[in-house]
Amino acid sequence: MLSLLHFLVGLILPACGAAGAAGLPVPTLMDTAAIVRPSSPNTALAAPAGFSPPPDIVTQPYALPPERLFAAIERVALAQERVFPHARFPDQFQAHFVARSHLMNYPDLITVQVTPQGGLILWSRSVYGRSDLGVNRQRLDAWLAALQAELTKG
Repeated sequence: MLSLLHFLVGLILPACGAAGAAGLPVPTLMDTAAIVRPSSPNTALAAPAGFSPPPDIVTQPYALPPERLFAAIERVALAQERVFPHARFPDQFQAHFVARSHLMNYPDLITVQVTPQGGLILWSRSVYGRSDLGVNRQRLDAWLAALQAELTKG
């Protein structure tokens, strides 16, 4: 349920007036090799070494079948507070999520891509605003730590 504040903010920023992944266009399959980072500092990218554009966080290679890594990162994403599934492309090992901020209900978009070689790409970006105060980077750090815990427990 949305609060009155979310409703009022939604009058100016429409996606803030919606719940979950609603209010945002459903993403199509993304070519993660063609990511273009904006000049604004409101994104964070985690990707394998040598990825272009250069990532903020270099992800380790995972010695797992892509299906298992994809399932694990989806479990991690869905276990986070205020994170909602938005689109899945399981045959391509790609999923999209929406994360909502607690106070203002701002949406952030997160794309997850597992490569056939066991690489992991996470791209988190804000829908609104120029700065994210480091939230997208913190999110990726948290998801990667949770993924490591998920993989070591089972």
